[in-house]
Amino acid sequence: MPSTLYINPLTFPIYVMAKPVGPLCNMDCEYCYYLEKSELYKTNKSFKMSDELLERYVESYIQCQTSPYVLFTWHGGESLLRGIDFYKKALKLQQQYGKGREIANSIQTNGLLLNDEWCRFFKDNGFLVGISLDGPERLHDCYRIDVGGRGTFKRVMRGVEFLQKHQVEFNTLSVLHDRNVRFPLEIYRFFKEIGSRYMQFSPIVERLGSRDDGLELLTATDRPADSEIASWSVNPVDYGRFYVKVFDEWVRQDVGQYYVQLFDATLACLVGEQPGVCLYAKTCGHAMAMEHNGDVYACDHYVYPEYLRGNIHNMSLVEITLSKAQIDFGNDKQNTLPGQCRRCKYLKLCNGECPKNRISTTADGEPGLNYLCNGLQMYFKHVLPYMEFMAEELRNERPPANIMQSELVKKTGRP
Repeated sequence: MPSTLYINPLTFPIYVMAKPVGPLCNMDCEYCYYLEKSELYKTNKSFKMSDELLERYVESYIQCQTSPYVLFTWHGGESLLRGIDFYKKALKLQQQYGKGREIANSIQTNGLLLNDEWCRFFKDNGFLVGISLDGPERLHDCYRIDVGGRGTFKRVMRGVEFLQKHQVEFNTLSVLHDRNVRFPLEIYRFFKEIGSRYMQFSPIVERLGSRDDGLELLTATDRPADSEIASWSVNPVDYGRFYVKVFDEWVRQDVGQYYVQLFDATLACLVGEQPGVCLYAKTCGHAMAMEHNGDVYACDHYVYPEYLRGNIHNMSLVEITLSKAQIDFGNDKQNTLPGQCRRCKYLKLCNGECPKNRISTTADGEPGLNYLCNGLQMYFKHVLPYMEFMAEELRNERPPANIMQSELVKKTGRP
């Protein structure tokens, strides 16, 4: 039996994804994992974080940080539905309780409400804006629709234009689903064209079934006999091919100019640094989600009753983070890896990826294998020679972008 790993979550900064309007949204994306969370709050349909809770959260979040740098992350649903005055209050409270600390804010939005006022506010206050966009119009509008069933691409791009007009720093968050995953270069080049220098591609992996709480999306540990993979889930092999194709273009012409989250994480893991995203870290548990009423859950992807850790009205964030349930949750990422993963030569680069995606079984029938395993192995096998070159450049205090002039790239030719 492998030894049990124990890592205190306070080894890392406590990170909370705050949801000022809970699951409330002005879009109705077919694949959304969060809209159904309204079932957990049937008695309170306003879904608006109160000013009282905002102050309690800002104070407690700053107090629990062990670093002088504090990052607030605002998420949804659609975070802009809470209104600009809410965020102005948040900034005043951050100044009041910050006591000289460096405080930054990031916010995720679908872009529909972006205008001059919002973008001036973001620019003036140094917000990093993440905008949800799944690629060019025909790919974005596959699933990202409004409540009337209409595509939203043109309205989102109008929001991007406002961000560009006011020179607001933004990155793009794209869901990889069964349709757009087949067009990697079209998507990658589109994001370069609109000025997205930082890209995150999140594969959608969901199973449908029935739960007693009314939720239809299952956790990795739910194993009802009648469950099925959601039709919009990405195919693992297509997922691997997507990243291979994007990497081939990036490594020849874009290193140091454009940043893809998985590429950054892979390189970080190779040089022994933290990957910068919990997906590829050995453990998790220090990144939680807080609903509009102060309920804190183990993770944004684990907003289920069994993963409710407490409420900040009666527990501090440190108490929640150090609860046995949350510590076990974080360390289980490593401790519950199946044997096939522990023997894998890419383990230090993947660490089993996200526990929410561990819904498959290994070749010898052991549960807990990541659904994306085949695709991840395809990606790691392909990029490792290049990544090892870049890692060596870093170790010698030279820029990884030297890969673009290396013999290694020249030998492979251009696609």
